[in-house]
Amino acid sequence: MSQFLVPCAVYRGGTSRGLFFAKSNLPEDLHIQKKIFLNGIDAYNMSQINGLGSGTSHTSKVCVISPSTLDDADVDYTFYQIGIGEEVVDDKGTCGNLMAAVGAFAIDEGLVKVDITANYVDVTVFNTNIKKILRLKVPVVNGKAKVSGDYAMPGIYGTGAKFIVDILSPGGGKTGKTLPVGVQNSVETESRAYEVSFVDVVNPFVYVAAEDLGIKGTELNSELSLNEALLSEIETIRSRMAIYSGMAKSTEDIAGSVPKIAIVTEPQDYVTSVGKLIKKEEVDIVAKMISMGKFHRTYAGSGLYNIAAAALLPGTLPNRFAAKKDGSQGQIIRIGHPEGVTEVRVSLTEDGKDVVSVGLDRTARRIMKGDLFIPE
Repeated sequence: MSQFLVPCAVYRGGTSRGLFFAKSNLPEDLHIQKKIFLNGIDAYNMSQINGLGSGTSHTSKVCVISPSTLDDADVDYTFYQIGIGEEVVDDKGTCGNLMAAVGAFAIDEGLVKVDITANYVDVTVFNTNIKKILRLKVPVVNGKAKVSGDYAMPGIYGTGAKFIVDILSPGGGKTGKTLPVGVQNSVETESRAYEVSFVDVVNPFVYVAAEDLGIKGTELNSELSLNEALLSEIETIRSRMAIYSGMAKSTEDIAGSVPKIAIVTEPQDYVTSVGKLIKKEEVDIVAKMISMGKFHRTYAGSGLYNIAAAALLPGTLPNRFAAKKDGSQGQIIRIGHPEGVTEVRVSLTEDGKDVVSVGLDRTARRIMKGDLFIPE
């Protein structure tokens, strides 16, 4: 079997990892691009043993970067979620974690001019998936993205240089409105009715209360993942809200990547997946999210942005459970998730009914750069 080569880099951003391509290095033929993405990750095997994925939603990702077509942005960023055991290349959502790595890639590949004496460089990114502007402050040293530093983030061992990510006007990227179907809705499954909220900030999310699902919301993922009936019920809720919100016309039309769904509960003591005790006073809300049918090991970056904003939007399910409810002057929302606590910056409009910006600090690093071999 012959193979062809494509220049590629692998980056970690936050708690996600993905393949990064300069758009100029990809063929214009979209069918061949899809072939590169599917084989590069290996969408065909559940283990993704024949590619650079790892069989998880947070490592089955591709980013394509190019100089921006907009006057007010430096680079354009398009994200693709790649299937696990299925031939899927999905560009309907975005990845909040890898946004930090987009800034690193832009610096490392010379897409943004850098003063060799600078410690931080401002990079403006247009995310084509959600049609939103990202403002990144990228740490640099000797003209390249900096890796080492003293910033620690949950889900990653050790410390690194701090990348500051802010998303402007993050609401309505996929549906046109932050709350496209109101603050709360009722969804009926075969077993019961659920009160849910649908919030479109960065990525669209459906929220359901842990208590309504018959769980505390603080159980270990390893325990909940064995509950097939629970996962099936959660997917039914997600699917019905995808149709109700207008994101899909039928069950067959529903994307695997969005809307995502999360389980929320009030602040309470819990133990993380690494055995650390989190006290209820340390968090403003506790949540778990499900991505591509599985409980997320930590919590997706896009989900952190979303739930932090939702916690401050009056009437939503996250707002009902959150310890902090007033976002008029800007707030830091502390989200308790399976691997710890993450702080998210949120700024609302003066009337408190929409979101001006959301922000998150991450670490990122280039893992490798070279040629990716793709079977002909």
